[in-house]
Amino acid sequence: MYKNIEKQVSLKLKDLVRYQEGQVVSKTLVQNEVVSMTLFSFDKGEEISTHAAGGDAMVTVLEGTGRFTVGGEVFVLNEGETLIMPKDIPHAVYGQERFKMQLIVSF
Repeated sequence: MYKNIEKQVSLKLKDLVRYQEGQVVSKTLVQNEVVSMTLFSFDKGEEISTHAAGGDAMVTVLEGTGRFTVGGEVFVLNEGETLIMPKDIPHAVYGQERFKMQLIVSF
């Protein structure tokens, strides 16, 4: 079920994905028909444009500050904050500064 991650080891999720200048970097940890778990790093000013997911998406900011637009409403999240983006509601993610997040989508 889990991939790209060590088992039976204490980890800091934010350390598992690195920043790359001018890019959004992703690292998939789980991908199946029930759930998807991915870590992301965003360089400042980078974004994932508006799209909708086929399941409820929960994001938790692991480091820095990210801006999330969900159904036209803007949320600015800092380290440790979480937001649920409902299934089929258009959303976008923007690196207000460099930041890392965990995304879990439940289908």
